[in-house]
Amino acid sequence: MSVATTVRDEAVTLSAAMREGSRAEHEAAEGSTFMSELLEGKLDIQAHTDLLLRLRRVYAALETAIARHSSDPLIAPIHDSALERLAAIDADLAHWAPGVDPAGVDSPAAAAYVAQIEQADWAGLLLAHHYTRYLGDLSGGQIIGRILRRTYDVPEDRGTAFYEFTEIPKPKLFKDSYRAALDGLGLSPEQVGRVVDEVRVVFGLNQALFDELGGQIERYRAA
Repeated sequence: MSVATTVRDEAVTLSAAMREGSRAEHEAAEGSTFMSELLEGKLDIQAHTDLLLRLRRVYAALETAIARHSSDPLIAPIHDSALERLAAIDADLAHWAPGVDPAGVDSPAAAAYVAQIEQADWAGLLLAHHYTRYLGDLSGGQIIGRILRRTYDVPEDRGTAFYEFTEIPKPKLFKDSYRAALDGLGLSPEQVGRVVDEVRVVFGLNQALFDELGGQIERYRAA
């Protein structure tokens, strides 16, 4: 059943609805075999590079769309350049895959993800993408970065910029402020439902990226 048909209590905050309404999809993405094996050091670093090449296309589409709607009342309160990841991904790819064009990577999963962002016809849908990607990056990304550096002996000053938020020294305070901004948007229960449904879609698209890479996991097996 669509969350849009079940969210009716106006006391339910947007941030809580987004979190609780997508819990199953979130847990499924976190339990990805591909990510588990990558972080356990069972795959070579090319696996991480191929993930970054796909994410580069996703963030290019997302940050273009957010910039286009930055003055929209639903986007302006949460829009913050400190969250943007595109330049960081480019820095990492310059280290791991110099000269490789992400647009030339054959990835139906990345293409579907980009299409979902580009076809958003309401800023609330972009809000769902913004929340799911950036708060996920800020919550777990720094941990992933540390694991990757330790597991693959990556130097501190290169290769993991994607996971570092140098302009956000206190992530918890930032996330609390972000959630408060979400809760102050004043969406109707029906609009909250639409946003939550899109959050669930975004987690599914992210899972599809992991599944696509997992489909060629034997190629990444570390010697």
